Amino acid sequence: MTEQNTSINKTDPHYVAEAEIEAGEVIEEEVVEGAKVRRKGIFLLPNALTTASLFSGFYAIVSASNGVFDNAAIAIFVSMILDGLDGRVARMTNTQSKFGEEYDSLADMVAFGVAPGLVAFFWLLNGMGKLGWAVTFIYVAGAALRLARFNTQIGSVDKKYFVGLASPAAAACVAGLVWSFHTFEPAVWLTALTMVVVGGTGVLMVSNILYRSFKDLDLRGRVPFAAILLVVLIFVVIALDPATVLFSAFLIYAASGPVRALFRRKGKRA
Repeated sequence: MTEQNTSINKTDPHYVAEAEIEAGEVIEEEVVEGAKVRRKGIFLLPNALTTASLFSGFYAIVSASNGVFDNAAIAIFVSMILDGLDGRVARMTNTQSKFGEEYDSLADMVAFGVAPGLVAFFWLLNGMGKLGWAVTFIYVAGAALRLARFNTQIGSVDKKYFVGLASPAAAACVAGLVWSFHTFEPAVWLTALTMVVVGGTGVLMVSNILYRSFKDLDLRGRVPFAAILLVVLIFVVIALDPATVLFSAFLIYAASGPVRALFRRKGKRA
């Protein structure tokens, strides 16, 4: 038998790509001035914020499994703040990347999909048997479908609106509910309310109802001096009873979509 030539040309670009991938490095291709440019590595700051958001979601699950439901709900709200920061920091520092987008989407699935569903399940829905985990799954599946659809609609829809309830807002409704009523004894009305909020937000996430995104607000322009007093008043109101205020605010936002859609239909018929 003749021995086959197993030598490899290490200058071959395919070999270089395979070697870099085997080393565990992240490689992204970008088109710069008509030419493909390959970049290695990731940006630390925005991905660190995404990791912190992911950790908050994971902490919420752990806290709920241990019966500390107020900490679990607060952790979800902390994750919301961190999720809002990572995208803004990436745009401000010009550190957007495909890896960051994918990582952020996976972190959102844990923080705003799995975590709120399990927190509600450990809190009250686990006592409902199959119906409880079925309602929980509706929420989790709705969050997954909402995030997948959002990723495919980037750049193709009006930035002023979200198609379907955004997953952070849905998570805030569930977390606010648990935070507001976690000290209450289980009751029929509370179980029914939890099922409506968890199942309802899950359905709203995959609906075609439009929600204001508030991305068209100009936060950089000058405003009257009295506007800062309104900001102070908002913080004071939230500080008086954070759980009730946040739950009420996000519940009203979740209901605003169907109400506006109903009025639009009536207007068209008229």
